[in-house]
Amino acid sequence: MLNFDISEYQVRLNKTKEVMIQKGLDVLIVTDPANMNYISGYDGWSFYVHQGLIIFLDKDQPVWFGREQDSNGARITTWLDDENIIGYQDHYVQSQTIHPYDFVADLIKKYQHDRKNIGVEKDNYYFTAQSFEHLKKNLPNAVIKDGGLIINWVRAIKSPKELEYMKMAGQILEKVMKTAVDMIEPGVREGDAAAEVYKTMIAGTRNFTGDYSAIIPIMPSGRRTTTAHLSWTDRRYKKDEIILLELSGCKNRYHAPLSRTIITGKPSKELDTIAKTVIHGLNKVVDFIKPGIMAQDIEAKWREAISGSRVVKESRIGYAFGLNYPPDWGEHTISLRPGDTTIIKPGMTIHVMPGIWTDTLGFECSEAIYITDKGCETFSKVSRQLFVK
Repeated sequence: MLNFDISEYQVRLNKTKEVMIQKGLDVLIVTDPANMNYISGYDGWSFYVHQGLIIFLDKDQPVWFGREQDSNGARITTWLDDENIIGYQDHYVQSQTIHPYDFVADLIKKYQHDRKNIGVEKDNYYFTAQSFEHLKKNLPNAVIKDGGLIINWVRAIKSPKELEYMKMAGQILEKVMKTAVDMIEPGVREGDAAAEVYKTMIAGTRNFTGDYSAIIPIMPSGRRTTTAHLSWTDRRYKKDEIILLELSGCKNRYHAPLSRTIITGKPSKELDTIAKTVIHGLNKVVDFIKPGIMAQDIEAKWREAISGSRVVKESRIGYAFGLNYPPDWGEHTISLRPGDTTIIKPGMTIHVMPGIWTDTLGFECSEAIYITDKGCETFSKVSRQLFVK
């Protein structure tokens, strides 16, 4: 069953084609699994092999390509007609002599677009140098251009149905965060806490289950909190140490992420000061966000709010997020930092994430928000505080 009406997928496809025309592209090869899902509905754990959609300006539907054994998955999860679902045989898989993009090139020749302008997602995790080389070799008369982030930017403004799924993810997130806070105590193994987080993430609510998130639960403790992207080990939590939580709910591949911090004892003066400063800044930023401002204005409000403190945040303080697959729930478009002049519009979704990591400790408190006609709303209701256990 499709997660959206076919008409919504068709609107997305048409918006993508409008951008393709602006960029002078006749064909767009889509390899980001989130973009594949967004345009076609395709949802399978098959992105470890080469797969994608080929969008032709002159075709009403994109063409799905992938491993033959995954083609029934495309028939089950997409709105595409059977004739537009084309699998390659298994001898293409991880071969030393032929490559799946030889197959893709043959498809493009079949549809007589081998002399056209072809866009590829050059900076996508799932499009390799070998893929590019095989396309160039097999399509010598085509002009291959960068078509990266075309669909990512179309995805930036969410539909009401997309926001509905993200709000469901927010409900799951509330349970996930409560599970983590309740579970973490001195003597508890980190891995056991992470296991309960995963269980809650998948179990969801009484009314609906959840999905796996695109990022693993980030749950470092102690010295490991001085950096951003570590997780659990087999050690046990100790008294008077910090634990960072960057977790998410997920529904139909749509995320609602959040960060909070725990201390298993009395906070140090340094931690207490940083926590109060960051939470104050986050509150000011969330109150400030509204349509019509620029992404860089949000970061400027953050710096204004924490001016006079010793807190320094050199990296961006947030980013667009939503539909995604591993390794990231971010959309790789909007960044809350100086120089990003993107105009904030209703329907955009942003993770405001002013994490602080020093040589001695870390502190995280974030908020996932969606833009409304007048301001913004959060996807979950989790107290903005340093949790003291």
